[in-house]
Amino acid sequence: MTVLKQAQPVAHSRILGIGAERGELVVTNDDIAGPIDSSDEWIRQRTGIVTRRRAGADRDVLDLAEVASTKAIAAAGVAPDEIDAVIVSTVSHFVQTPSAAAILADRVGANPAAAYDISAACAGYCYAIGQADALVRSGVARNVLVVGAEKLSELIDPTDRSISFLLGDGAGAAVVGRSDTPGIGPTVWGSDGSRAATIRQTHSWTDLRADASLGWPTLRQDGPTVFKWASFQVGKFAQAAMDAAGVGPADIDVFAPHQANMRIIDQMAKQLKLPQDVVIARDIAETGNTSAASVPLALDRLLAEGQAKSGDVALQIGFGAGLVYAAQVVVLP
Repeated sequence: MTVLKQAQPVAHSRILGIGAERGELVVTNDDIAGPIDSSDEWIRQRTGIVTRRRAGADRDVLDLAEVASTKAIAAAGVAPDEIDAVIVSTVSHFVQTPSAAAILADRVGANPAAAYDISAACAGYCYAIGQADALVRSGVARNVLVVGAEKLSELIDPTDRSISFLLGDGAGAAVVGRSDTPGIGPTVWGSDGSRAATIRQTHSWTDLRADASLGWPTLRQDGPTVFKWASFQVGKFAQAAMDAAGVGPADIDVFAPHQANMRIIDQMAKQLKLPQDVVIARDIAETGNTSAASVPLALDRLLAEGQAKSGDVALQIGFGAGLVYAAQVVVLP
């Protein structure tokens, strides 16, 4: 009988480096308040957002991803040709094929790495970290480039009061590789497709093809439903990630949730009973909601500003359209 060889697993993985890139345009609340009949005060009180970052017309989601990825690879201290797989999470790459990941792999010098895109909206980065962890520990890959990248300004209706005023553009990237000690805890993830319409596109691309008068599809959300779910249900998934990793609130140095809304972030921290000295990511105030990019963007800011450091234990969780969620405890690079 023929006996097949299999990849030899390794015990542990960790994040080796993180990089980020924000849109270069600073958009204030006053800049967008008029079309939604709102004000700077209303937006700040309801969301905590003061500005959001958006990219100009000459930059697309791949441009943002390339800069973030190059920074992450440099921070990881690996050569581009040592990247064995590239995973890009995005909902704003408007080419059905080829994948953003395949193009990105070529741009950063990672050819012939395996490359594929995933669509998990605001949970996408944490989904991809879970996949990268599995690829490395299974022995299939030495190093995996994980990217969350969005140009959500392409999906905005300036008159929409439900979600468009929240959204920004950016990309965050991480390199996951082998480790002598545990650096990524088990991923806790899931979905609830019964509430898929809660965060949605106004109509499909095939609907637009059939009726051009519909106009470019944009995003909408049922704000109160999303707020209630995120504030009072998502926390239990973050708790499950801590339980799976064998840690408690006292072991957490950094809390990096999806940057959806400042009130949601505060409610989750309270629900998890995090100690007062835990550093909480609040990048939403200046960057806005960047969906799949928000967690790595927030972590990169904390590291760059010295609020977090290498070796800190971080609880990260993404949650959003689908409805989907993913969380894990990680050691920061």
